[in-house]
Amino acid sequence: MNQEDLYVYETDPGNLRAYRYEDRWEAMTRVTETIPVKDGEPVEAELWFTRHGPVIHEHRTRDAAFAVRAAWLGPGMAPYLGSTGYMRAEGPDAFLAALRSWGAPGENQVYAAPDGTVGWRPAGRVPVRPNWDGTLPVPGDGRYEWDGFLDADALPAERDPDQGWFATANQMNLPPGHPNDRDTVTYDWYAPTRHHRIAEVLDARADWTVEDCVRLQTDTVSLPARRILPLLAGLTGDDPLTARAIGLLREWDADVTADSAAAALFEIWYRRHLRPAVHGKALRELVPEADRAAALARTLPPDDPASDPRVDLDLLTGAETGLDPGTLLATLSAAAGELSALLGPDPAAWTWGALHHARVYHPVTALHDGPQPPWASVGPAPRGGSGDTVGVAPYGPDFRQTTGATFRLVVDVGSWDDSVAMNSPGQSGNPDSEHYSDLFAAWAADGSFPLLYSREQVEKHTARTITLRPSAPATAQDPNGR
Repeated sequence: MNQEDLYVYETDPGNLRAYRYEDRWEAMTRVTETIPVKDGEPVEAELWFTRHGPVIHEHRTRDAAFAVRAAWLGPGMAPYLGSTGYMRAEGPDAFLAALRSWGAPGENQVYAAPDGTVGWRPAGRVPVRPNWDGTLPVPGDGRYEWDGFLDADALPAERDPDQGWFATANQMNLPPGHPNDRDTVTYDWYAPTRHHRIAEVLDARADWTVEDCVRLQTDTVSLPARRILPLLAGLTGDDPLTARAIGLLREWDADVTADSAAAALFEIWYRRHLRPAVHGKALRELVPEADRAAALARTLPPDDPASDPRVDLDLLTGAETGLDPGTLLATLSAAAGELSALLGPDPAAWTWGALHHARVYHPVTALHDGPQPPWASVGPAPRGGSGDTVGVAPYGPDFRQTTGATFRLVVDVGSWDDSVAMNSPGQSGNPDSEHYSDLFAAWAADGSFPLLYSREQVEKHTARTITLRPSAPATAQDPNGR
């Protein structure tokens, strides 16, 4: 959801801590914070605020300042605080009523009940912007002010859809006719690729089990690969390696599994060779030759969950923009050569997991002097998938997975003790605990563990009980409690 705005202010040339609001100069508010420093003296940080929010940047030579106004910085907007209400809900209506107090972050919320009711409603405070839609910065002089927040009932929702299911993968899910130009929820969506794959699988059957749902959550079929592979029809390689590469891809089912040689070849080809080639061709008519390399570097989609393959696919399959057979062969040959350099010349030894891996680093690792302790990182472990798969697993130049679902949950509604979950790297955040990284291997292999609900089953499988007792309260004579 679009819950924030960037305001641009004209500042007083004679007083940089004052900004124009309506017909006057208004003073910024100063807040001083004392920040403790390990093995050093505390540092005082000076913060400045406008009526809209914290000042994040100043351009003194242009008498300008910038501040962020965000719904989630308002009173009562502690992240996920709204969940304390809906966790007590005893039915769909109570769940939806509890969502009215949800503030941040903006999220898709799905629900199901034992009677078969399923539904979806987004939750979060969405500002009402009377005269703009929040997509661009606006002047902070009073012409662009919020007029409260959208009522929760004004947000789009769905209950008991005809197809019998609802799925969300951060794709554009506003229903037809929703007045997004007036009641703007957001214009920022991920590509629908992952949702299309989920819909394809869910529509194919109705006899679902918990294990089937785990497999769908971690599904690694690439729909972009399905559309790209037919481009190889009729192509033949001029050298043995390219010919074998064509054969690998023609026999491949577009499933980006960790043990797949074709998946490794496709990912190298598509992201490092084919995508730059097709975008480069599109730029030939638009950008002078001397500027093309820089333009290409700035316009190539990032390899993250927000990467949108639709532009690539439209360019590849368009009559005017598609690549000629020679370029297709050249890029595939270059990809096969690069993969040979990475994994050896024999395609039989290639696997995607030999490159694509997960490694988790503890947040304090960068602050640790000297040799890293054993708990500083967990992994590596081979991984399947990519940024285009339901089991989302985008990666950087070193092929290390950069983001994805570390927590997964499948709830068997009504038969609660048959539910399963997964959390990586383990169940404990304490590096000294035996449970700190005990789930990492199972997570990387797309596994799950039982998520028990009933007291009987929880007590039956309890391995350790931790009891927390408050210390004795401080007395008036000794405020430190000694």
